[in-house]
Amino acid sequence: MRHIYAVVIVFGLTCLSCSDDFLNPLPDTAITVESFFQSDADVLAGLVGIYDAIQGVNENTNTNNTEVNRGVQFEYLLTEHRTDNTRSATLEGSKADFHRYLVNPNNVQSEDYWASMYEVIFRANNVLDFVMQADEENRAAYAAEAKFLRAYAYLNLVRLYGDVPLVTTVVVPDDKESLFTRVETTTVYAQIVEDLQEAAANLDNTSKSRASRAAAQGLLAKAYLSQPSPNYSGAQQMCEAIINSGEFSLMADFHDVFYSELNDEIIWSIQYESGNAQESQSFSSEFTSAVRAGREDGLNILNDNLIQDFAAYGGNRSAVSYTTIGTSNEVTKFLPDGFGVADEYGPNSRNAGNDWIILRYADVLLMHVEAVMAGAGSTGNTAALGSFQAVRDRAGLTTPVSTITSDDLLVERRVELAFENQRWYDLQRFGIANEVLSAHAAEMGYADYSARALLLPIPSREINLSSGLLTQNPGY
Repeated sequence: MRHIYAVVIVFGLTCLSCSDDFLNPLPDTAITVESFFQSDADVLAGLVGIYDAIQGVNENTNTNNTEVNRGVQFEYLLTEHRTDNTRSATLEGSKADFHRYLVNPNNVQSEDYWASMYEVIFRANNVLDFVMQADEENRAAYAAEAKFLRAYAYLNLVRLYGDVPLVTTVVVPDDKESLFTRVETTTVYAQIVEDLQEAAANLDNTSKSRASRAAAQGLLAKAYLSQPSPNYSGAQQMCEAIINSGEFSLMADFHDVFYSELNDEIIWSIQYESGNAQESQSFSSEFTSAVRAGREDGLNILNDNLIQDFAAYGGNRSAVSYTTIGTSNEVTKFLPDGFGVADEYGPNSRNAGNDWIILRYADVLLMHVEAVMAGAGSTGNTAALGSFQAVRDRAGLTTPVSTITSDDLLVERRVELAFENQRWYDLQRFGIANEVLSAHAAEMGYADYSARALLLPIPSREINLSSGLLTQNPGY
């Protein structure tokens, strides 16, 4: 929960000044950027500033969505809410549009996430433009870290929006063709793979809150599995590199994964600081509902079929993952600073310090199974069985399995990684997103669901900035 991303004000102001165009600075900021990057310390500060863009600004600190970006703090809306996992307790406001498949091109949370990820890309490109100002012995690692972060942002964007603008250099603001031309998904993935391969080759595993070799290998495995033509052997190699490194292990107690931060299972997480308005997060309070803790509350309520899967397959993960209070089924993986309803969610519920876990070892073990399965309906491979059983054993489900089906793997990922924003991407990779979501929408009475929901709409603001050059996804 300790925050490490403070960066000098000059760099922060430089980035904020691009609020009308999150791909590139406005002309009057170019001098500021050039004068800022003068030394190794400046380049390092620029790198650290990229994490600020991922972390985002607590909605409780600044409620104005036009002034600041939320980073990953809205991500659950774009992912968990658009699956059969969770929903909003209310039908009011733009946040409630996600779970009912009503998101339109003017949705402020989708617009914010797009802007946040391109802010990451913008900052990474700036660092890469000035990396030669760093000490020679640090240049390769700094460049690798910037490319890792750029690849992370593009991996999120391409999976949510499809074809997106691919900008890998700092370009002049009026170069709209470079800034707003959508590039085919396969080309975006090729850049992601290239960036992550360089990151894996030039980083070490000294950090869990910044880019590392294992984090690059793990994201590369996800990219290999997610790209239109999956590279299963490449994903298997990346997962096995992490497994065989011996540097990560499953926590014995599932609870400790989330409340003993930067633990042995964490590969990469984004840090927050409790009680610090500028460095905290508010999503933990918004997941609550029994006692009013957040500004809105009840924004990640469990659907009944997820509860049924927890009952059948959750083991000891269920009690850590959610709780039933009266008629409310709410997430407990990220209770604000660990405080539950008996403590009214603690003294800093709206300024919580829970880290956001982006990649952990259990995810890698289950991706390893997926990679070995290589698109088949089942596997009895010994290595895959070992990875699968390790996750189940920790959950108290110790009965050995001799065969793993794709359905087994999908439900295991669902209960292991619930509320960690993985379900949407899992359904995509397994090729059953439309099947599962159309059935879910019918069950819930969401009449507006259609296959168009498999991609989010390109934000209207960006299309307007592009003077129409940026095209819209089908059906919007």
